[in-house]
Amino acid sequence: MPRQNQQLHPHREPATPLDAATVLLLRDAPQPGGASALEVLMTRRSDKASFVPGAYVFPGGGIEPQDADPASHALADHRPAQDAARLTDAMAAIRESFEELGVLLARRADGSWADADDIAALERKPAPGTTFAAQCAARGLRLAADAVYQLAHWTGDRNLPKRFAVPFLVARMPAGQEPVADESEQFEPVWVRPADALARHEAGQFFMIFPTIRTLQRLAQFADVDAVLAAVAGEKPLWVSSPRSGLLGGKEARFMEHEPPYGELALVTPTGRSEHALDWQSETPVPLLRNVQRLTAPNPGVMTGPGTNSYLVGDPGTGYIAIDPGPADLAHLERLWRAAGGDIRMIACTHSHADHSPGAAPLQAMVAAHGRPKPPILGLPSAPTARAASQFTPDRALQSGELLALTGQAPEGRITHTLEVVHTPGHAANHLCLLLREDGLLFSGDHILNGSTTVIDPPDGNMADYLDSLDRLDALCAVHGVEFILPAHGYVLGEARAAIARLKAHRLAREAKVLAAMQALPEGSMDDWVRLAYDDVPPRMWPVAQRSLLAHVERIRMLEPGND
Repeated sequence: MPRQNQQLHPHREPATPLDAATVLLLRDAPQPGGASALEVLMTRRSDKASFVPGAYVFPGGGIEPQDADPASHALADHRPAQDAARLTDAMAAIRESFEELGVLLARRADGSWADADDIAALERKPAPGTTFAAQCAARGLRLAADAVYQLAHWTGDRNLPKRFAVPFLVARMPAGQEPVADESEQFEPVWVRPADALARHEAGQFFMIFPTIRTLQRLAQFADVDAVLAAVAGEKPLWVSSPRSGLLGGKEARFMEHEPPYGELALVTPTGRSEHALDWQSETPVPLLRNVQRLTAPNPGVMTGPGTNSYLVGDPGTGYIAIDPGPADLAHLERLWRAAGGDIRMIACTHSHADHSPGAAPLQAMVAAHGRPKPPILGLPSAPTARAASQFTPDRALQSGELLALTGQAPEGRITHTLEVVHTPGHAANHLCLLLREDGLLFSGDHILNGSTTVIDPPDGNMADYLDSLDRLDALCAVHGVEFILPAHGYVLGEARAAIARLKAHRLAREAKVLAAMQALPEGSMDDWVRLAYDDVPPRMWPVAQRSLLAHVERIRMLEPGND
């Protein structure tokens, strides 16, 4: 973890989440032409509600002591896999759906669903001393907790003053029942197709909050109720999320764990704030920690994404190491120089490609021209396999395991920032990564990117070396407790080891498709194979994908018996 004294913001403990539960009641509704479509029951919250007034939501609410009472649990049917906590969630969702909408997930002794007469006989708010479950039991009904499954789990963003920890449950709407809102907490019950609800929200006609929107986006992928229930039959939520928020275009935006900005928000605002701007720009440095700044070069494109990230590690008391100064863009280099106050002690290049190393020499000259000692350009020289545009000769070649240290005086005393050099061939023969030991940050160059996979372009690129380097980085992250990866393109990645594992799995899955294409068309060309192995990639990207396909082909042939 980064040192506390390097965080940009003082620690602020997020509000403790309150336990609640919500349920998505589903049905298959007839459509014109004889087809059916999945619909979900939603309702509008009171305009005077303390939480998200006026929003369209799924029925639900806070978990009450009666929901967790073993005596109430004994009055419900449940599956063997539903432990006490899951049963409590289901009890709360069943109770809330009845209180708010008059929908009763309960069965008679003969197994038939409760009907309108049963519903009319029950009080939505039982008298004190009587639980909802006991009231149902007195009517000869058992609560159908066994018909309620967990779809997802949401915990409110850490920046919210009031947060809830909420399992989102799903159940099929009982036949013969009609929802009737309580007209105090909930209004206007409506059956709606997920895609239609999303479209109406986009048009400003159907206000919903982030978890509701994202849940509907996932739900829209299912054709019918059976498909949803089959997906959740494994008794595990399909996703678990505690969103994080930042600023895009000056407005608050929230992101889930799988989305590119999430890791960066976890690094910069770990306990939850909506202050970090996520807009890509090249004019001003972006502080990530007190000792780490990012400046993105103005070279966006298909291969570079939003541009090449240059990083400054250090502080005014220690001076700075510049990582990947980028292309020889003088305006970008001057911004980099100014962000360091002119005090750049070293310039490190992760590799020799044209969007990473050409800025090193002019940046070095800029520093020297203003009276500072000339910072050495560090890295690994380009190999003979490098393309002509990627020729690079550093002032000094780095060794894997070497330490680059900055030491100086800070307000809190003596401080050191140490970068460990790790040779990681694969994307390029001379590629290296840098580990900031004190803060557990990995600067990954092009070896690991956020939002895309790097191209492995033989002969300088090598897939076997690339995968071996991933294993080396994973081991290093385990030893040093690395949680964040700072790539040369894209936002910071969180959960470093999980990100590496996903990347390796993706590469091996792609290699399996390459092998299948080769076996299906043994006499095929590279063009034939790329069409099969990269059928999930836009055809305009196939010429680029073909480079990595060649790297996979080389590794497959290397692994063939007799080639070891």
